[in-house]
Amino acid sequence: MKKLFFLFLISFSFSTTVAQEQKPNVLVFYVDDLRAELGCYGSKTAITPNIDKLASDGVMFNRAYSQQAICAPSRMSTLTGLRPETMGIYSIFTPLRKIHKDVVSMPQLFNKNGYKTVSIGKVYHHSSDDKKEWSVYFGKEANTYNDPKNIAIIEQLKKEGKNPKGPAFDMADVADEAYKDGRASKYAIETLHKLKDDKFLMFVGLSKPHLPFNAPKKYWDMYNRNDFEVPSRNKPEGVYRLSLTKWGELKGYHGIPKDGDLDDELTRTLIHGYHASISYVDAQVGKVMQTLEDLDLRKTTTIIFMSDHGYKIGEYGAWCKHSNMEIDTRVPLIVSRETNYKKRKTGKTSKALVENVDIFPTLVDLCGLEGPEFDGKSILSIINKPNKKGDEYATSVYARGKKIMGVTATDGKWRYTEWRNAKTHEILQAELYEHKNSLLSYLNLSGNKKYKKIEQKMKKLLEKQFPRDKPFLQNDQPRKK
Repeated sequence: MKKLFFLFLISFSFSTTVAQEQKPNVLVFYVDDLRAELGCYGSKTAITPNIDKLASDGVMFNRAYSQQAICAPSRMSTLTGLRPETMGIYSIFTPLRKIHKDVVSMPQLFNKNGYKTVSIGKVYHHSSDDKKEWSVYFGKEANTYNDPKNIAIIEQLKKEGKNPKGPAFDMADVADEAYKDGRASKYAIETLHKLKDDKFLMFVGLSKPHLPFNAPKKYWDMYNRNDFEVPSRNKPEGVYRLSLTKWGELKGYHGIPKDGDLDDELTRTLIHGYHASISYVDAQVGKVMQTLEDLDLRKTTTIIFMSDHGYKIGEYGAWCKHSNMEIDTRVPLIVSRETNYKKRKTGKTSKALVENVDIFPTLVDLCGLEGPEFDGKSILSIINKPNKKGDEYATSVYARGKKIMGVTATDGKWRYTEWRNAKTHEILQAELYEHKNSLLSYLNLSGNKKYKKIEQKMKKLLEKQFPRDKPFLQNDQPRKK
């Protein structure tokens, strides 16, 4: 009897050790302001060989969505598995921990389960949310300018007591590490060498193509600026008056006019800079991926490539994000499982509706952990079977101040948005856009009798997530002056 019990203990200990060894490492490339402007997504202009290669080694999602097209709430949602409306935080000015002290974050849970957790670059928007939750922490760095002309402009602005934010782009003939994303990949590579014998969850926060579009000249030289078309500045017919923000954060940069549309020359330059920044990020992804191979870590590491939200580069005459439009809420998402997983899928494209809020529960499922309650759900079964259907719909929010809340739902083909009084839920205006073949749509079909059934269907889907009798949680704090 004692012998059997002893054998049981050995067997239990062995199986537990094997289970622990089978838990994968996780590396997340978390990119800022990146829409699906990538070669693997069919872009005719973007040069992204390393990201394309990653897509060929995993599952690429064509219908992935962010929960809000702005940095702070979007990133909180990813790192907690909770939606902005659950947290009641809709602006960039409120840190998560100022409001929610006890919400369990992804790094906290993985730390508790024996993982080394690593934050490099921009992961959370607020550094106050970052520092205490990670085993290894390289904070978000300030933007670097290397062009002597731009440095002189910034110094002059400082002397004049003006906003020294600097120009909207920079392209010096320097090494990758001269700009902050090159340093981020350097830190990631150094950390992988140190943690190669540990289980780890690593976020590599790549800040480009967020403004300013600062990247080494060699990435600008990869493109012919005349290949970039100036997009239509037309706004959708029947669009709600607050649906779009014309400038977003772009107008804060030196050399950008405060009023009127950008001319074609400046528009092309900025589009060029956006693409140069994407290729710069692509190169950093390639360096980190090569390090995984060199250290024999790829076989035990699941890779996620994602963005916090989409982006506009002149479409609708608008720039940046800050809306409920399809182009701002749809994001690239690629998942490539560890190579020693025998049933892993490669070179597959999924049409399933998935959301960034699903990432945390998916990683809990993947790593065999026990997590807290989530708003999102695990998409591991879709990663393993890419043809499987996802959710019926995906939702996002965008507040216009404290009084107006925009809520939106997509089924992958249609996007329905309601702009509501944030207190009474009175519908101020509705929008219905068709997106069967494009991220853009130029006609609001809400109220059109021909599309009445579609609108009713989409309205019901929207109200599942945003019922009219449930008040919006408002935990945002006013901006400090």
